[in-house]
Amino acid sequence: MPRRKTSPWINIVALLVVLVVNALASLLPIAGQTTGEISDRFEVYFVPAGYVFSIWGLIYLALIGFAIYQALPSQRNDSRLARIDPFFVVSCIANASWIVAWHYEQFALSVLFMLLLLISLIVIYLHLGIGRGHVATGAERWLLHVPFSLYLGWITVATVANITTFLEYIGWGAWGIPEPSWSAIMMVVGLIITTLMMLRRRDVAYGLVIIWAYIGIAVNFPGVPVVNMVAWLGAALVVIQVLAVIAKFGPWRTPSGRLA
Repeated sequence: MPRRKTSPWINIVALLVVLVVNALASLLPIAGQTTGEISDRFEVYFVPAGYVFSIWGLIYLALIGFAIYQALPSQRNDSRLARIDPFFVVSCIANASWIVAWHYEQFALSVLFMLLLLISLIVIYLHLGIGRGHVATGAERWLLHVPFSLYLGWITVATVANITTFLEYIGWGAWGIPEPSWSAIMMVVGLIITTLMMLRRRDVAYGLVIIWAYIGIAVNFPGVPVVNMVAWLGAALVVIQVLAVIAKFGPWRTPSGRLA
């Protein structure tokens, strides 16, 4: 189906709103506190070291590349872009709304917005058919597939961290499981999700994000053995998976073995 003529510009405006809100979160900051300051108040062992959050710079740079790419005249009749246009706008609304909810300590709302962001990115990922037979050109690979692989990978981690923080906020006892052990269980769940993604989608970019996050968790908790050990082991296992995919298919081959 053809794209609406206004869709590329709506996408650009939506992304600009996200960038402005995220900038204000640090510069003002919103509600007088930064995102990290709020996070640091909770004893959650799924949160990576501070430097890991620099990945947002890479994600937003990739999304800017996507915004430019999808507005090119050559993309006006791309049916896949037509399918993802509304979901990209939803993802931008959810992203900006999460920042506001988090800074005003509306943690239940923040979970809802994070889930909305995750779901919208999953829908975009599926519509683009990343890793499922479509042969991507160089520009399409770097400006369409990679941005959403990186974004989805990071939001997968962020969703678990957000929910874990919310449960800590409401005083949930995790069925008596100690917090470090609960976080280790969550990392195993994340590893299972990543393994499924690598087996079904062979998405190297997604895997690299998980490696980055898990190493960051290990670095952040050197004195918490169960968290540190599981994080390092998880990162190592994903490294093996990524290397196996590259060795068998190359970094940009489709599941059928064709070069993308």
